[in-house]
Amino acid sequence: MKRKLVEIAHARSGDKGDRCDFGLFAPDAATYAVLKREVTPERLARHFAGTASGPVELYPLDNLLALKIVLNGALSGGAARSLRSDNLGKCAAAALLRMEIET
Repeated sequence: MKRKLVEIAHARSGDKGDRCDFGLFAPDAATYAVLKREVTPERLARHFAGTASGPVELYPLDNLLALKIVLNGALSGGAARSLRSDNLGKCAAAALLRMEIET
C-alpha cells in the first residue's frame, strides 16, 4: 500500500550552507523499519530531482528512530547568496513529506 510520508512520520529541515539538512522521525520502531527500507538515497534523489545538484547523504539514527538526510547543492549557494524563496530550506520538510513509499 502506497502512503505519503506525512501520514506516518514527522520532519524538520533547515540549511547548512548550500546543503539542506532534514530529520525524518518515526513514531515507533515498526514505522522506523519501514522508513529505513523505503527511504533510500536513490529515491530521495529522484524525489528532489531538479532541486539538489549534489549527492544525497542518508544516516540512520537508530537511537532516535530517525533518519538524517542531507541534500547537497540544494540551496543555490546558501542563505546569503540564494535568491530562492526558501533560501533557508525550512519548507523542504513539507516537500519530503509528500514523498510516497510502500508500507
